[in-house]
Amino acid sequence: MEYAEYKMIHAERSKNVLTITLNRPNELNAINQQLHKELSTIFIKAGMDSEVDVVVFTGAGRAFCAGGDWNWMERQIADPDSMTEVFVDTKRMIYSILDCEKPIICRLNGDAVGQGCTLALFCDFVIAADTARLADPHVRVGLVTGDGGAVIWPHLIGYARAKQFLLTGDFIGAREAESMGLITQAVPAGELDASVEALVKRMANCATRAVGWSKAAINANLRQALSASIDGGLAYEGLSNNTPDHRAAVEAFLQHRKPVFASASRS
Repeated sequence: MEYAEYKMIHAERSKNVLTITLNRPNELNAINQQLHKELSTIFIKAGMDSEVDVVVFTGAGRAFCAGGDWNWMERQIADPDSMTEVFVDTKRMIYSILDCEKPIICRLNGDAVGQGCTLALFCDFVIAADTARLADPHVRVGLVTGDGGAVIWPHLIGYARAKQFLLTGDFIGAREAESMGLITQAVPAGELDASVEALVKRMANCATRAVGWSKAAINANLRQALSASIDGGLAYEGLSNNTPDHRAAVEAFLQHRKPVFASASRS
């Protein structure tokens, strides 16, 4: 199976291991319309690839993923009807990670923000450089965390801790993320490749069907939780896309200043 149709994702197979790399390094791998569309199919294709037993998911350059592309967000404000397709593709990309009956190892080489963080946390293993940070700062840009973050954070670290980060948008360092169970492991940046490779070799030599079906069994409850809330979460996010607060946040970022939200006038 070939992956030449992907333009913003570099997919390379070595023996039975497929490495999927977000490939917009100059934009910190921020997700624009094209990358979003490609993410909605790449894990489906990986799951169907009979030559692949293990998937590694990472980012090119110094970041894993900076979240949503600001210019694309500006266009979504101008064309709210376009969000319908965005939400269909969002559901497809998250379900495809859960449903891929192959272990997916996230090599978290740098910061993972917003939807990029959500995708990382839905992977089966997250091995992070200890210099990396994670955050879901939807609320900081006037958006609802509707694209899966509201499901996966509480599932991993409980509701109280999840609210601490989802309702503030605060960043968390990789070491702290490991200590609370948000990610699998944080390692010195210089040891990231060796740590990922050791895990890849172990998983690549496992009983593949036993591993794949065990993943399906483990993810059953998570999949139910996702199904119960993803549509409502995306609907709320769609509503928040049309608010003055979100518009103010996008305009402020593009103008290199801090946003002023409507609530600021009441405080």
